[in-house]
Amino acid sequence: MPSKRRLRWAAIPVAAAAAVALAGCTPTELHGYLPGFQEDGTATTNQAERVATLWTSSWIVLLAVGVITWGLMLWAMVVYRRRKGQTGLPVQLRYNMPIEIFFTTVPLILVLGLFAFTARDQSAIETQWTEDEVDVEITAIAKQWAWDFQYDGEAEDNSDAVWTMGIQAQPDAEGNIDQSQLPTLVLPVDQKVTIHLESRDVIHSFWIIDFLYKKDMYIGRDNSWSFIPTREGTYAGKCAELCGEYHSMMLFNVEVVSQAEYEDYLAELEAQGNTGDINDAYDRLGNFPGTTGNAEATEEEGH
Repeated sequence: MPSKRRLRWAAIPVAAAAAVALAGCTPTELHGYLPGFQEDGTATTNQAERVATLWTSSWIVLLAVGVITWGLMLWAMVVYRRRKGQTGLPVQLRYNMPIEIFFTTVPLILVLGLFAFTARDQSAIETQWTEDEVDVEITAIAKQWAWDFQYDGEAEDNSDAVWTMGIQAQPDAEGNIDQSQLPTLVLPVDQKVTIHLESRDVIHSFWIIDFLYKKDMYIGRDNSWSFIPTREGTYAGKCAELCGEYHSMMLFNVEVVSQAEYEDYLAELEAQGNTGDINDAYDRLGNFPGTTGNAEATEEEGH
């Protein structure tokens, strides 16, 4: 049987075995053990699947390259090992143009391919909703070492906005974090959300772990992130940029809720008096433990 036919027949059981193995994988395994996916495969955002696919595809390609490279190295070590009684060096091969071309073009194709797919996905993820498209606009403000969240309104001066001021995480004697005191960002499910990212002081990074994406926050350069939360639940967030002594305590929670629950939450903030542009109510001491997060309390601490 010709060698090509042998290879073709050998490839069939290999492909079948691979298909069976993949079919038996859970959604967690298929997504490279990344967070953000339930057992039924439901993602946390409209972008999580794209990120997970790029991640797992890259690792599959890299693993295949590794297996081939390790196999060739092992084959060379076995076939060309020094035999008993042999002395001196083996015959040296100075040039082999086909091999040199192969080892130049294949890595180049791999690098260009990974770059192209990464650029494609990054471009899609970084596309922002237009003013007419967006359903919810929120300003997330990072500060040493906590978070403020403002739910922007329709007024140009943000007079109809509502907000919360957060404090840094409060660990007990054993290092356990009181989750109830963490700043909380509330998002409506299945709505087009744009989060404007600002920093009060140094460089921070906004990271919702299960959403599989993070963005840096700078003084003088505001970032934005547009996405759709697609699954209700509570998710952990943190600063992903070393920003000072209590960087590890710069935590927050994200609650993705129904539209009705989201509107009730905004009404609750309005009833508490947390209205208008947060910059008018902001006080640097507002991130210290013991503050209530409303304008009256921060004004008192300012004195």
